[in-house]
Amino acid sequence: MPTISGTTAQDYVEQLCLTVQDFPRPGISFRDLTPVFSDGPAFRAVIDDLVKPFTGTFDLVAGIEARGFLLAAAVAYATGTGVLAVRKPGKLPRPVLSESYSLEYGEAKLEIHQDDVAPGTRVLVLDDVLATGGTLAAATALFESCGAEVVGCAVVLELTGLQGRLKVQQYPVHTVVAS
Repeated sequence: MPTISGTTAQDYVEQLCLTVQDFPRPGISFRDLTPVFSDGPAFRAVIDDLVKPFTGTFDLVAGIEARGFLLAAAVAYATGTGVLAVRKPGKLPRPVLSESYSLEYGEAKLEIHQDDVAPGTRVLVLDDVLATGGTLAAATALFESCGAEVVGCAVVLELTGLQGRLKVQQYPVHTVVAS
């Protein structure tokens, strides 16, 4: 494991995040945050950074499949709020709300149970990476469709060149590291 200099969430992410070329398809540079999440001090710093701008403003933390689950569970535990998983199709047993979106390399869909979020619930949406913005836009649309109030979005890494923030510009978006 590399020696880490500095102790901020940004330092940890910049030094531990790996780039994997041609994954999941040729031409895609996948940002692997696994080394950040597996380092205890780094993970704690990232969780603290993600929640800081939104402290006290949300009732529920939503994590987008799959790495967003890790972040949302940790933030919910740290803040004493509820947690909800935003899933890929076919994973939820009860009636769902669905939202389709485009990825940099295809199409996808996200789902939540129709009755998991009461109208007026204040939701913070978390994901690991903000790339083209489709995933966050689909997740926020799901919560808006059931009457929830999306208080913001937070991500560990934002790939600014892809301008994904534009798809969720109506919400406060917090990023630990922009590159």
